[in-house]
Amino acid sequence: MLRDKSLIPLSHQHQQALALCVRIDRAQPIPEADLQAWQAEIERHFEQEIKIHFSAEECALFPSARQFPELLPLIEELIADHAALRESFSQAKACRMSAEGLPAFARELSAHIRKEERQLFERLQQLMTAQDLAVLGVQLEAALKDAAQSCILTNEATKLKPKR
Repeated sequence: MLRDKSLIPLSHQHQQALALCVRIDRAQPIPEADLQAWQAEIERHFEQEIKIHFSAEECALFPSARQFPELLPLIEELIADHAALRESFSQAKACRMSAEGLPAFARELSAHIRKEERQLFERLQQLMTAQDLAVLGVQLEAALKDAAQSCILTNEATKLKPKR
């Protein structure tokens, strides 16, 4: 199903976070010497975009979805995911994420994003009226206004290298 324009800003941010997950996956095994650089990049993603993204979902998207009883278990699951992911971002900020923890984090973040895109967004587009989606879009736009509008650049250690 095509994404409704009201949800596109969240989907764009999801794409950027998924790109980080793919890069972490393709960089395996990550050398210990590069671990701090990866954690710094993860922290930048969180501070510049994901923290605001989570807040927008929790303040605008999830309350709108709660009007549909069938979505309540999914919303609770997504809120629990946010808490677990915030802990992972905190681990990265404190440089306490291990080389094994990085790919686990990427899998966790990727699974969360896909759950939102494939389950929540799809179902909301079926359940909400066009007018309700438009109102939600305005709320999301306001909630996301402080998210960074620039690319988060990789550094030498986190740049994908060609496979040999």
